[in-house]
Amino acid sequence: MPPARAVPIVIGVGDIKNRSQKVEDAIEPLNLMLHATQKALEDTGLSTSAAKELQSHIDHVGVVNTWTWLYPDLPGLISDNLGIKPKFKVLSHHGGDSPAKLFDEAARRISLRQSKVAIVTGGEALASCELGSCAAAGKMPPPGWTSPDESGTAVSVSDLSSRQQGLGTLHSIGLPIHVYPLYENGFRAHRRQSVEQNNKESSELYADFAKIAEENELAWNYGQPAATGEIIGTVSKKNRMICFPYPLLMNAFNNVNLAATCLLTSTEYAKELGIPEDRWIYPLGGAGTSNAANFWERPNFYSSPAISRSLDEALKVSGLAKDEIDVFDFYSCFPIVPKLACEHLGLPITKQNKPITLLGGLTSFGGAGNNYSMHALTAMVRELRKGKVQRGLVLANGGMVTYQYVVCLSSRPRGSPYPDRNPLPDLLTKDPAPEIVEKAEGGAVIETYTVEFNRDGTLSRGHVVGRLKNSNHRFIANHGDENTLKQLASATKEQIGRDGWVSTTGDGRNLFVFNNSGKL
Repeated sequence: MPPARAVPIVIGVGDIKNRSQKVEDAIEPLNLMLHATQKALEDTGLSTSAAKELQSHIDHVGVVNTWTWLYPDLPGLISDNLGIKPKFKVLSHHGGDSPAKLFDEAARRISLRQSKVAIVTGGEALASCELGSCAAAGKMPPPGWTSPDESGTAVSVSDLSSRQQGLGTLHSIGLPIHVYPLYENGFRAHRRQSVEQNNKESSELYADFAKIAEENELAWNYGQPAATGEIIGTVSKKNRMICFPYPLLMNAFNNVNLAATCLLTSTEYAKELGIPEDRWIYPLGGAGTSNAANFWERPNFYSSPAISRSLDEALKVSGLAKDEIDVFDFYSCFPIVPKLACEHLGLPITKQNKPITLLGGLTSFGGAGNNYSMHALTAMVRELRKGKVQRGLVLANGGMVTYQYVVCLSSRPRGSPYPDRNPLPDLLTKDPAPEIVEKAEGGAVIETYTVEFNRDGTLSRGHVVGRLKNSNHRFIANHGDENTLKQLASATKEQIGRDGWVSTTGDGRNLFVFNNSGKL
């Protein structure tokens, strides 16, 4: 007869912030993660010798893939530095869902007695390295950093050339700054909001987030006066429009040096070590799935089936109703993600009676690459330990509204064994997209859109997702003339649902115009 399942718990959490951007102070992601792991070990409250004993039993190392640096074997390097030889070494894919997914997998392995002690960790040093002081000083790699893996491919959030986007690459669309606005505009039109109402809602939402980050000492913007809704919603030299309708302060800020670690084990081993029960926080369950990788192959642009299904199934496997959650942390690279989550759960988007972020959002807390939600998990553990609330939920989002993972935690245990699997498939296929036409010709209607701006505030390029009138097939297009571009950029008139004409050019691109002459 197999032994009874173990009960997984979080016994330690640790966060590190290296605010200095001086070259001599640059700390590589590997060492930031090691510092965060040491903090998590200290957070158990054990003596130094007992913490060392605990460290020696770490047999699962889950690592969120870092944007900052190319490592040949990051889980192996962490293990070597900790002096351990784990049975499981896991490196995530690139996606902001990774912290929650790794956390759920670690809890499951402990429950199944495949693992005794697990860490999940991640970190970035983008402020010091890729985007910051070292690059500016021409000192790459910074002194003392691990030699990079030359065979790897760097991650860029601002370069389409390295992305296999097909139609997206042809039309210069596919980055986060493009795709999330497509959803915001689609969501606004679906709810029959005006552009002004939508901007006010986004501004209020992010102003509330900024106030939380202002008081969160782990946030990148800690101690700095929080931007008001008026500042966030007003386009200015310091808050230029990136892609309509999002100015800079509604975009994720990734230029940070942050790391975090969660340390998990079983209730049995925690008792053996003498870790007080008031340090224990119980993972209840998790679930995650993804929408189609290509945004144009999704059913619509006003909802995310992956967000909805991940929320529903995580609650279900955790044995909870949505009303039983006391505190949430919704991923918030752009306002649309927490909006979609709130809409699905029936929560107000502004003026909530329950927190929907503990950190302050990716603009004010800091984007932390793929690792933002690891900080949400550590913050959730601390919040639940206070005893004022009992249950929390973390929604981690990755890609272009693509990958989703949700986990629930509590200060009290489940009444049954931890779920033995993620109940959702890797990819949702139930709700297919309309048929896609690569070369579009004829009368058309705008389904959603965005406009890209230059750094000086001038208009750069219009992006249209539309439907052909004669077939209802979907297409992607760019603006076809300056008049169309100016109309798309209107901050007063709704463009979704407007008629126009689409034609294919010699280079294979589709161009959309607001006329019915059939000529571009």
